[in-house]
Amino acid sequence: MASKKKRQPKSLAASRPPTMQRPKSITRAATKALINKHHLLEKRKRQAIKKCDKAAEAAISAEIAALGGLEQYQKASLQGQRHDRGGDSSRVLMDWLQPCLSEHKTALKENPLRMLEIGALSTQNACSKSGYFDIERIDLNSQEEGILQQDFMQRPLPNDASERFDVLSLSLVLNFVPEPEGRGEMLRRTTQFLHPPGHHLSTRLLNGSFPSLFLVLPAPCVTNSRYLDEERLTAIMGSLGYTEVASKTTQRLVYYLWKKESVATARGERFAKKELRPGSFRNNFSVVLR
Repeated sequence: MASKKKRQPKSLAASRPPTMQRPKSITRAATKALINKHHLLEKRKRQAIKKCDKAAEAAISAEIAALGGLEQYQKASLQGQRHDRGGDSSRVLMDWLQPCLSEHKTALKENPLRMLEIGALSTQNACSKSGYFDIERIDLNSQEEGILQQDFMQRPLPNDASERFDVLSLSLVLNFVPEPEGRGEMLRRTTQFLHPPGHHLSTRLLNGSFPSLFLVLPAPCVTNSRYLDEERLTAIMGSLGYTEVASKTTQRLVYYLWKKESVATARGERFAKKELRPGSFRNNFSVVLR
């Protein structure tokens, strides 16, 4: 029987819109409208690609470019991180981690925890200012110095402990991956960049919270999807060896902190696209694990 070819992770760059000059400011209403429009156009573009409709694909790409492309989309996302608009999502992470971090404040100032922030938009968020973390920031289209322009799905896998991290931040990134299979592969890939469980055995309190993954999604991805709910997401993360440490749901966002457990607990289950909640008003967000 012929062996199956190992699938290479798809690049995220292919799914991101092109860039162009951005205006100087954007209102709250325009921010929301722009983000929603980008997501709608990306969905239509994927449909055109599946149908091999080159004319439609080109027309939609031109429409995305006319909106300002990825750079304008990122500007809208940055505006959404302002304090008067709900603020920086990493503040939630700091609220969760502060009790255990403060117990080791002196030690962590000298030997900070390593964090990989995927889809970073700023070097001035709550985690950056805390002094507890040595942060490596990456994004497909770096907006400022201190953020490496890199596709996480193409990032070389760690060779040793010096290239692994105590915590990964995946805030409003997974929802931008165009295909359900790609989202599953991204979640699976996060496990390869974290330290193994028990890395902080010498500090019991830290070992209870790390290594971990901070995941943020638009709330409707979990609360109003036909194919994903809390139970399904928990099962998917459990199959990858994660257990939930904390969660928070607001009108706009859902926040999760997942701790990586021993590899032996990862069941390696497959999760296909399966309707869980029917209804014409629901969205089609899903995560598929092959």
